[in-house]
Amino acid sequence: MSLPSVQLKQPNNVITCKAAVAWGPGKPLVIEEVDVSPPQPSEIRIKIVCTSLCRSDLTAWESQAIFPRIFGHEATGIVESVGQEVTEFTEGDHVLTVFTGECGTCRQCISGKSNLCQVLGLERRGVMHSDKGTRFAISGKPVYHYCAVSSFSEYTVVHSGCAVKINPIVPLDKVCLLSCGVAAGLGAAWNVADISNGSSVVIFGLGTVGLSVAQGAKLRGASAIIGVDTNPEKEEKAKAFGITEFINPNDSKEPVQQVIKHLTGGGADYAFECIGDTGMVTTALQACCDGWGLTVTLGVPKVKPEVSAHYGIFLTGRTLKGSLFGGWKPKSDLPSLVDMYIKKEIQVDEYITHNLSFKDINKAFDLMREGKCLRCVMHMEK
Repeated sequence: MSLPSVQLKQPNNVITCKAAVAWGPGKPLVIEEVDVSPPQPSEIRIKIVCTSLCRSDLTAWESQAIFPRIFGHEATGIVESVGQEVTEFTEGDHVLTVFTGECGTCRQCISGKSNLCQVLGLERRGVMHSDKGTRFAISGKPVYHYCAVSSFSEYTVVHSGCAVKINPIVPLDKVCLLSCGVAAGLGAAWNVADISNGSSVVIFGLGTVGLSVAQGAKLRGASAIIGVDTNPEKEEKAKAFGITEFINPNDSKEPVQQVIKHLTGGGADYAFECIGDTGMVTTALQACCDGWGLTVTLGVPKVKPEVSAHYGIFLTGRTLKGSLFGGWKPKSDLPSLVDMYIKKEIQVDEYITHNLSFKDINKAFDLMREGKCLRCVMHMEK
């Protein structure tokens, strides 16, 4: 892939560029001219090269109330300018954006037990972490951010703790998937569940995240990796990532948890909910074995955020854990994943089913809604 040239600006310059703006829940995104402010202290401005679509973008766009807004969080780009106090980045650096940052000094960051930064954690209000303002405007009126990234724009501003410098030799149109989906699935398998050799695994939902869990399970030596999805077209694709048995619940006369218990001799060692359905979290718990069965939930629900389960499930030794970004500390851990990609130790390219121009972003979301893509990568104009 030939990289775009980056026109370096003085730090006090506003850049006018194109962005896909959401004006209301589920309304088609509109390509607008937006003004992007210069980076403030501890921030960097990035020229986005590629951004891929994630299911959580769609969920938030269709359900949240903060508009106008620029979505997108899974991206790669080139640093265009840096704000004061930034010493880690310089103009021209290649970076991954990350939706949850790492300050390195808060209680969570120094605990060694968590990747949930108290300073640069998941931002839900559509503003920057530093001053609670926005860096986007149309005709002088603010346009809100998403997850403090907003990669559906030719340029964006992020906190320096929400970007990861990467090796310039890696293709930016591929590794953008490591800034969310693929990393989230691999990390859930390795860091959160710590899948053991010879174990049985069941995965509910075979999108990019679910199939990344499958890849992680395969690399850990799981002996049975069962995939559950209502889309029959995913069966063949899933086998390439390690799925050994495919179940379509619509084709089964028994509840899917019972089918899984038959296949595994009493329940899976590990279950992963990758759909964003809290009812399926309960099903996943029921599909686990007694004594040590572990369910990990990764999906973001649109409705009914509460999980319901009989206390007896937990009394018999089963465990439920949540996973945000697969437990990875983004700045500390993502470079090692990039290295694994360079060494061809993990699959990333294989999740990309479509490459489209940025102007076709609504078409890309249609493909996602219709279940016709895993990851669709949007390419900015050079």
